[in-house]
Amino acid sequence: MSIIETYRPQHTRLLLFQALIAAMLLVLAGGLAYRQIIQYGNYGERERLQNQRRVLVPGPRGNIYDRDNRLLVGNRSRFAVTLFLDELRREFRREYIEVVRHYRESETSGDITRSDRPSPAQFEQIARAQVVQRYLDQINRLLSRDEKVDMRELNRHFQQQLLLPYILLDDLKPEEFARLIEQLPVQSPLQVYTSSTRYYPNGSTAAHVLGYVRTTDEVSGDDMSGEDLKTFAFKGTAGRDGLELQYDPLLQGETGSAIYRVDPAGFRVNPPLEKHAPHQGERLDITLDLDLQVAAEKAIDQFETLKGAAVALDVRTGEVLVLASKPDYDLNEFSPRLSTAAAQKIHETGAWTDLAIAGVYPPGSTFKLITAIAGLRSGLITPDGFTADCEGTMRIGNRTFYCDKSPGGYQRHGIIAFREAIAQSCDIYFYTVGIKIGPEAMAAEARRFHLDQPTGIDLPYEVRRMLIPDPAWKKRVRDEAWFAGDTANMAIGQGDVGVTPMDMACFVASLARGETTTRPTLLHDPHRARQHTEPIGLTPAQFAAIVDGMEGCTINGTAKIFATPTYGIPGLRIAGKTGTAQTTRDGNKINIAWFVCFAPVENPQIAIAVAIEGDTPGESFAGGHYAAPVAQAVLKAWFEKSQHPAASPGSAAAN
Repeated sequence: MSIIETYRPQHTRLLLFQALIAAMLLVLAGGLAYRQIIQYGNYGERERLQNQRRVLVPGPRGNIYDRDNRLLVGNRSRFAVTLFLDELRREFRREYIEVVRHYRESETSGDITRSDRPSPAQFEQIARAQVVQRYLDQINRLLSRDEKVDMRELNRHFQQQLLLPYILLDDLKPEEFARLIEQLPVQSPLQVYTSSTRYYPNGSTAAHVLGYVRTTDEVSGDDMSGEDLKTFAFKGTAGRDGLELQYDPLLQGETGSAIYRVDPAGFRVNPPLEKHAPHQGERLDITLDLDLQVAAEKAIDQFETLKGAAVALDVRTGEVLVLASKPDYDLNEFSPRLSTAAAQKIHETGAWTDLAIAGVYPPGSTFKLITAIAGLRSGLITPDGFTADCEGTMRIGNRTFYCDKSPGGYQRHGIIAFREAIAQSCDIYFYTVGIKIGPEAMAAEARRFHLDQPTGIDLPYEVRRMLIPDPAWKKRVRDEAWFAGDTANMAIGQGDVGVTPMDMACFVASLARGETTTRPTLLHDPHRARQHTEPIGLTPAQFAAIVDGMEGCTINGTAKIFATPTYGIPGLRIAGKTGTAQTTRDGNKINIAWFVCFAPVENPQIAIAVAIEGDTPGESFAGGHYAAPVAQAVLKAWFEKSQHPAASPGSAAAN
């Protein structure tokens, strides 16, 4: 047998072994290829999620301006001293070593026992606090302060918000800011951070309309890149009341963002991989006239401890010129945050409630205009042919009703007709009309003017519990019968009737146009079209009779103060109606003084409703004495502006 023949079997086994090795190498190569090529994206994505972080910076909120381009809400700079912890890694490490060495020496000397020795995590916390305190001491020396590091807050920040600068001192005074800017080194981990906070240049003016904001951790970044990354966000703001809440999406600034690479410890590695600057929110131009608003609030304030509300509308468009509610609060107390003491004061005075849209009162004699319209439209009374004999009292059912009963007695108007009954606010006349036409007719007329519904004003928290009663309502809700006395009370705006000052402002604006609906708005549009809604349905003679009675009210009637030298507005004809009502709140009697009006009579442009609360026992809380002066202050300011229009504000006011 040859050597070749002897080797052949061995060669076959070698080939099999080589094939096995080759197969294993192919599997290995395939696996590597699969990992490196097919799964490269997955591993790259994992690496990105582990090594990158996103930081969100909220944009400044948009400004709010009045109809004459005057700033009502803006932003002011807020200064803070911050410390960038990611620049202190080496100092933290050196301090950690020093702290551990100190404790070991203390153990050796017997000053402490091993059981008292902190854990490694506690050593780190102590080291960080000592490093940060040294930097804070630099600020203390510059500002003559003695601030201390809050270790708990520092640890929370380190664990949860490491990529954000740590705030050492917040809300610095301007002079402190200037001193630090001048003396802090440019490359120091200590920096003066400038942010924006809400600023209300007019303090409490229009507080309930403008509203306020509160800080929030919810900063939107959903539409920005890196939404799958772990995200850190500076605190933002969110509207909590008034226009700040109603138009929060519009006022919110555009969020800025930055994406950083971080090391295994979570510290930032500069520069950012991607960065987008924040942008200010949209500006909001509203319908309020600052001059008229201030005039209304000052006029209500003259009553000191009394509460009240005033609303003025542009008759033609429904734009709100005044929306005042007292008591109120200084909006700047909410910026950057409301103190407990300030919140308690607001609560005790009842200033949280916007009485203009949430104060529900019986309308008193202002409701006689509804009764008058219902009577005319029913055909059962006429302006010239229907009279009543007012002897001061009237027996209805088993009760005696009075005409303007007060501590001084009651009125006796004698034979009185339609126009004079409105001007003099004769209760006996309107008791008679109400009994004649019935409660259903009055309720239907009030509902035609939408006095039973919210006005839809673009503000949050408008009350929805206005009430226009009728026999069916009383039976359904109270399971009680309706009596003639209920009809008499309803005819003069008493009993269960309940409306808001905004309701009555919309009513009188509609009446001024000879229509039934006014839709109020706070968004200013200089080109807004005149509103046109369902006509009242009166003949020209009937409508003129109502207006004549209302103008007579301000000349020789219950609001004749407008004819006095003190309150008269020469050249302005005013159609008005006073009202006095009583209600009970928390077991206490509350008196309400009302006045509604529109002007000029010949070309109505402004409509006003005022309601003033009083609680003096036995006081005759007449609308002509308390509410009419508030309307007069608004009318005077409006008339002076209409006679002498100011030049348009410069463009600088809008910046």
